[in-house]
Amino acid sequence: MTVPMDVWMDEIVFGESPRWHGGRLWFSDWGAGRVWSVAQGAEPVLEAEVESLMCIDFLPDGRLLVVSPGAGLLRREPDGSLVPHADLSAITATGWNDIVCDAHGRAYVNSIGFDFPGGEFRPGLVALVDADGSVRTVAEGLAFPNGMAIAPDGSTLVVAESYAEKLTAYPIADDGSLGSPYSWAATPGDHPDGICFDASGALWYADVGNQHCVRVREGGEVLDVVDSDRGAFACALTRDGQGLDRPLLLVVGQEWGPDTWGGGRRTGQLVAHVAPEHGDGWP
Repeated sequence: MTVPMDVWMDEIVFGESPRWHGGRLWFSDWGAGRVWSVAQGAEPVLEAEVESLMCIDFLPDGRLLVVSPGAGLLRREPDGSLVPHADLSAITATGWNDIVCDAHGRAYVNSIGFDFPGGEFRPGLVALVDADGSVRTVAEGLAFPNGMAIAPDGSTLVVAESYAEKLTAYPIADDGSLGSPYSWAATPGDHPDGICFDASGALWYADVGNQHCVRVREGGEVLDVVDSDRGAFACALTRDGQGLDRPLLLVVGQEWGPDTWGGGRRTGQLVAHVAPEHGDGWP
């Protein structure tokens, strides 16, 4: 799919975790320790500064959750203050990656299971943070768990297993526990990173090395491909009824290399492409 690209923001160090919320695109800049929000044609707004920052998502009441490897899971209160939401330290010492919140105020958070880059590979896991702040492991044995999304009907969690080149699905039980995993779609030759569902039930994934985003059906049928001029790390979709006249796929990406992780060159951009469908599900 060849579509025009609209740059919403540049000079990003290391953009990740885009989330469409309240008519704006929010994302974390890992390299700068900042959370930004931006609307089409408007200046970006600095929403939070967190020295140790990974991914973000929103509770059903609109409060922001921030995954901080140094501080655990933080919650942004209405006055802008960041307070502890959950202690993740008892689950793993290798750090945390992506997060997705469900309609019940629960949060799924994953860990890749080893020190990246450079560390020896070990399987990763998914933990569940209940609404009361308690934490438990609900899935293990994943090959570099990356982006996560919950299907529009709330029944299924999909995890991008980057090293396994596939999207893995888990049935969600009433208490938030996860059932036996199954392959939602193979992505041969691609290493899916950030993901999101659209209103048709298809799923977009971003791929850093192949510099594109791909839209697939369950089972693996490829519907659309949007190319990028740099590594595509994660993507999000606009929502219907929020003032935009057409659906947009919003992609955060940057040139990948040793100085990207360390906060070197500002090669990151947030760009928008016209998409076939608005987003649905969580995030």
